[in-house]
Amino acid sequence: MATAVASAEFENATFGKVAWRLIPFLFLCYIVAFLDRVNVSFAKLQMVPDVISDAVYGVGAGIFFIGYFIFEVPSNVILERVGARMWIARIMITWGIISSLFMFTADVHWGGIAAAFNCTDAEFTFYVLRFLLGVAEAGFFPGIILYMTYWFPGPRRAKFIALFMTAIAIANVIGSPVSGAIMQYMDGVSGWHGWQWLFLLEGIPSVIIGLMVLWLLPNGPKDARWLTREEKEFVVQQVHADEASKKDHGQRHSFADAFKDMRVWALAVVYFCGVVCFYAINFWMPTIIQEVGIDKQDFLKVGLLSMIPWGFAAVAMVYWGAHSDRTGERRWHAAGGLLLGIAGLVMLALIGHDAVLSIIALTLVTVGLLSWVATFWSLPTAFLSGTAAAAGIAWINSVGNLGGHFGPVLIGHIRAATGGATQSALFALAAVALLGALIILFMPRTGVSKAATSAAH
Repeated sequence: MATAVASAEFENATFGKVAWRLIPFLFLCYIVAFLDRVNVSFAKLQMVPDVISDAVYGVGAGIFFIGYFIFEVPSNVILERVGARMWIARIMITWGIISSLFMFTADVHWGGIAAAFNCTDAEFTFYVLRFLLGVAEAGFFPGIILYMTYWFPGPRRAKFIALFMTAIAIANVIGSPVSGAIMQYMDGVSGWHGWQWLFLLEGIPSVIIGLMVLWLLPNGPKDARWLTREEKEFVVQQVHADEASKKDHGQRHSFADAFKDMRVWALAVVYFCGVVCFYAINFWMPTIIQEVGIDKQDFLKVGLLSMIPWGFAAVAMVYWGAHSDRTGERRWHAAGGLLLGIAGLVMLALIGHDAVLSIIALTLVTVGLLSWVATFWSLPTAFLSGTAAAAGIAWINSVGNLGGHFGPVLIGHIRAATGGATQSALFALAAVALLGALIILFMPRTGVSKAATSAAH
């Protein structure tokens, strides 16, 4: 009994040390990543209509995910081969530089090239930079999910992934008022618009933290100088035992195996459905909040109100992931998040421009969608391992993230066609989320039950 207690204490202490060393830094990396991805949603409030239109913004916001899709799988496979430290640093430095270059959107002249695409110079620059930003960032998120599998066995992973992914919410909690304040109070400084300062000031931290990755991030447990030899061996043994337990659930190892498993394709569709909704709301939330009656120049107030949905979501997704770990249940947790998001989308479509109810509806949407994504990644990692995990996770993420193209485009075109109305788009998003929830509930089991996991350990 004393040995078992000591073993349990050692296990908790070891994984606690790993979590304390890795999660806060990865959390910081994802915060700056997400800020650079979505700060365009605030820049849009000043850029439209002087630089771009609603429709152009919707297309440009989504083009990011085309570049992301093309380079996602190769990027994740490269990460597995060259190591997480070098590749994650490369990703962060290049995306920080490209993000800052957005400040020159209105200053680049393309001559006949832009005209050939039926664009103004500013529109074409916006499209090109959004595409390049997607290329630069491709592989970051699935790379981190893959990296988590090097350190945490499946029964512990959902909670830590949820903690890591609270960076999505925290990035918006912090970034929303900061972005609003930069645009409001830096506008006109040195002759630059607020949106130009926004891109510059929020791009620089990515480059700095990318350089820090080279010094602070070990490639795996064996490279961690802050673990003892016994702790390293224990973490590796636990991860290997988790990998071995997957064979009872149709384990896949090789690159090709990832694409032969229909569960990978089903989960890619699920992720597509959720991402369509998430980025549609994320990229348009400042606009939706501004249109409940806020002064067009009060960007800080828009930012402060945007904190409310993201703040609730940050708390909810951690609880959701921890509850999933505690019960061992994955499918209903993932599907339930989408169902809660659907309720918020339908409510948002029906209430018009009521300020209080709009914030409540947006809160339901963000809580639901972030709780969904916090537990979703426990589904594919339950049956994928090795190179199949690198390829399969990247494929699910890249196909799914195409939804980030279609969601903003959908709202942009519907608003352009209806004079600014979004109700039809919100109902369409709810239908897409419902499809994702149904696929999760009816697909073959992908996870290990809590009882089976305990027996294996």
